[in-house]
Amino acid sequence: MEFPKAAIETLWCPWRVEYFETKDRNPHFLEDAARASDDAAHFVITRRKNAFLMMNRYPYAVGHLMAVPYRKTADPAALGANEVTELWQLTVHAQALLRQAANAQGFNVGLNLGECAGAGVVDHLHIHIVPRWSGDTNFMPIISGTRTLSDGLRGLYDKLVSAQQRIESAP
Repeated sequence: MEFPKAAIETLWCPWRVEYFETKDRNPHFLEDAARASDDAAHFVITRRKNAFLMMNRYPYAVGHLMAVPYRKTADPAALGANEVTELWQLTVHAQALLRQAANAQGFNVGLNLGECAGAGVVDHLHIHIVPRWSGDTNFMPIISGTRTLSDGLRGLYDKLVSAQQRIESAP
């Protein structure tokens, strides 16, 4: 059996062009989201006193969320006990939202501290919460260096906000 290359040569991911065409990416997008009053414009899902939860605008996988302290620091040791507690609570909350809104079956959770560790924003730490599903790794990254994302940001944002409302209204 021959690989059906002609049937899958073109994958349309029009939302990715925004990332590639942006010449001057905003290195302060986390601070901007922290101060914003329009949560939907910044994909902020949940706000607490010391930290907030937002979607990653250029996700590694559909539903890639980030728990972010309002206070800008690169060093986890500089965080206060309340900030650490809220960041972890938001990480747990993110998992509940993603289970309900996207049927996530597992998660990769972590921090990239420092540029050599892969931090895209080196001066404002944030926890990555990446949902996973059985069989979600496929041939695309291996053969063509391409990731496919199965849902758009705005549609998933609406699902996550709806899931949060259901969770908060549950007894």
